[in-house]
Amino acid sequence: MRKFACLLLALALLAPCAARGELMDAALETAPPIPLLCESAVLVEPESGQILFEQNADERRPVASVTKVMAILLALEALEAGRATLEDPVPVSQTAAGMGGSQVLLDAGETLPFETLLKSMIAGSANDATVAIGEYLYGSHQLFVDRMNERAQELGMADTHFVNSTGLPAEGHYTTARDVARMTVEMLKHPLYFEYSTIWLDSVIHESGRETQLTNTNRLIRLYDGCDGGKTGSTNEAGYCISATAERGGMRLIAVVLGAQSSSDRFDTAASMFDYGFANYRLYPVAKSGAKIKGEMPVEGGNLPSIALMLQGDLTLLMKKGTEQSVELLPNLPQSVQAPLDMGDAVGSVDVVLDGRKIARIAVVAAQAVGRQDFADGLRRVFGRWLFQ
Repeated sequence: MRKFACLLLALALLAPCAARGELMDAALETAPPIPLLCESAVLVEPESGQILFEQNADERRPVASVTKVMAILLALEALEAGRATLEDPVPVSQTAAGMGGSQVLLDAGETLPFETLLKSMIAGSANDATVAIGEYLYGSHQLFVDRMNERAQELGMADTHFVNSTGLPAEGHYTTARDVARMTVEMLKHPLYFEYSTIWLDSVIHESGRETQLTNTNRLIRLYDGCDGGKTGSTNEAGYCISATAERGGMRLIAVVLGAQSSSDRFDTAASMFDYGFANYRLYPVAKSGAKIKGEMPVEGGNLPSIALMLQGDLTLLMKKGTEQSVELLPNLPQSVQAPLDMGDAVGSVDVVLDGRKIARIAVVAAQAVGRQDFADGLRRVFGRWLFQ
């Protein structure tokens, strides 16, 4: 064990990139370092999955139109899977046209391109466009909502339940700041999203020739340097909410703010969270999946005496500036492994510990296959030892 611990520690400081959408368990800071003018909040770096800090992040709350992050995600996934195209004609039902709240004022019976409705949902937070897309993809609004709940469970959003796709007030409709961050991370995997999230002003031309103006509900798009996406929401029950994202210097952050008392508190709090994160943290890309570990692991009962090991997963290190020397690497490796092994089989792991707290884990896997030792292998090994004594 000591031998292989030394081999691992000979590597540069490493921290794994969690699968995007999978957040690490513990925040890097034990308490919010800045005042947060809201009920719940979380600041996340999506590449590493690290939570920088949080406040009441697991408190179940209504979040108004921030709900549409999941609706947008399903629409983007349908496009990527080929279940829809941007050019598809989408009919508008009476149900969709009759949605209250923010709308693009669709006419029942008209047909508009999928892209027009997607743009209206992302930039304009249009309830009618959201329902129209959901009905087109899943057959009915209820089936769309069912799929939203299924997708939430797939993402590990255990404290989320959707009753509708729009976020309009409904009993039993809730989520949390942490779960909002999870689905936002997943949504941002799709580059097409940013083609619409950065629109500030646009318009929708209806089938009748009528025109409806679109204005982005996320004013940080214009007012915060680096902000290129997000979803707002507000109702009396939810307060003022936002899940916003910004990128500077190659590092992206997601700020979730729920239950603010005013629109300005919502935007000011998200901006302050971004300011703190960009000023105090840096993302260190260190290695890529498949990086070899120096030395080899002994094999018991194999046709090879030892095998090479490698790290599984892309590796990054999110660190508070100036604290790089506080990282410890704690390997979890056996003395040897038992044949047979396939390439990629798990062998152990490395925990990355900062100030006594585990912040990440990276898998260590076999870099090559090894079979069981047969009689001929044993003879060759014995003969080799005798010949070269």
